[in-house]
Amino acid sequence: MTITFDRRQILVGAGALAALGPSLALPRAQAADGFPTKNMQVLIPTGEGGGVDQAARAFNRIWAKYLGANFEYSYFPGASGQVGYEVFVSKREPDAYNILFGNIGPEMIMYATQKVKYKYPEDFTYIGSMDVDDSVIWVAGNSKFKTIGDLVEEGKKREITLSTSRLPHPSTIGALALAEATGMKVRMIPYGGGGPARSAAITGEVDGCATFLSSSLGLGDQARFLTVFNETNRTPELTNNAPPVNQALGTKIPPLSGQRAIAIHTKAVEAYPDRVKKLSDTFQQVFADPEYKTVAEKAGTPWEFIQYGDAASCQESAKEFVELAERFRPLLTASKG
Repeated sequence: MTITFDRRQILVGAGALAALGPSLALPRAQAADGFPTKNMQVLIPTGEGGGVDQAARAFNRIWAKYLGANFEYSYFPGASGQVGYEVFVSKREPDAYNILFGNIGPEMIMYATQKVKYKYPEDFTYIGSMDVDDSVIWVAGNSKFKTIGDLVEEGKKREITLSTSRLPHPSTIGALALAEATGMKVRMIPYGGGGPARSAAITGEVDGCATFLSSSLGLGDQARFLTVFNETNRTPELTNNAPPVNQALGTKIPPLSGQRAIAIHTKAVEAYPDRVKKLSDTFQQVFADPEYKTVAEKAGTPWEFIQYGDAASCQESAKEFVELAERFRPLLTASKG
C-alpha cells in the first residue's frame, strides 16, 4: 500500500511516524534508555471482558515476551468509546508507557460524528493493528429469515430492527446503506455492548444483529449469518456460507471492516521515538510467534482475520473511516433508514 501524508500530518508527526518504519534505524544512543523499566498501562475504551479486551489480552500475552514488560488494564466504556479516548488523551502521561487498545473503524466513526474533546492525529497516533474483522448481519438460528433477501423483502413491508453494540459502527453504516439501496426500512438499536446486542437478537427481542463477525462465531446454531460486508466471505465454513452483500443483492456498498489497534499519544511519538520504535518492532514480532495463533483463536478471532498493519496503514484506515462517516452522516444521525 502506498501511503502519502498531507502537510499537517507531516508537521504533527515531525518525522516521528517515519521512525516507525523498519528502514530507519535509530542511533544507538537514542535507543539505550532501557525502555521499558516498568509495567505498560493499557486503556481500553470499551467494557471489561468484551471482544477488544479478550483480543488485547491474547495479543499482549505474546507481546510481553518480546517487549520485556507486563501489562496492566483499565476500562473506560461510554459514549461509543469517546469516554476512553478523552481519558487517555487528557489524563494519561504521554511517555509511551501508556497505550490505548481500541478499534479503528467504530472509533474513528465516533470521532467524526460526535463532539469529542480531542483531535486526530494531533493528540493520538495508531502505531499498529492486529486484525481485520468484517461486519455482518445475522439472525437467530430459529428465525424465519433464511437469506439476506428474505430480510430485505420483509423490510419493505415493515420496519426491521437490528441490534448493535454502538451506533457509530461500520456494521451500522452497512445496514443503513443496505436500507438506502434496497428500500428496506430498518431501525438500529444500540445496546451499549456486544453481549447485550447479541442476546437481544438470539431471544427475538429484535429481528437480527449487525456487528463484527468474530464476536458472533461462538454462538454456534443460535445464529444464522445472512451477509458479509466485504467483497468475499473469508470464513464461509464458519458462517453457513453467507454471501457478500453486493454479490447477493447487486448493491455497491463499500467493504466495512474493523481493525483492532494500539495507539499512543502523538506527543510520545515526538518525544520518545526510541521507545515507540521498540513498541512497533516488538508488536510486529508477535505475528511470527506460533503461540499467537493458539491464543488468538482461543480468544475468538479466526486466524484468517489476523493481519499485521503498520502505522502508515493504520493512518490510512483511520482517514478512510472519517471520510466514510462523513459520507453516511445523514444516515448515522437518523434513527431510521
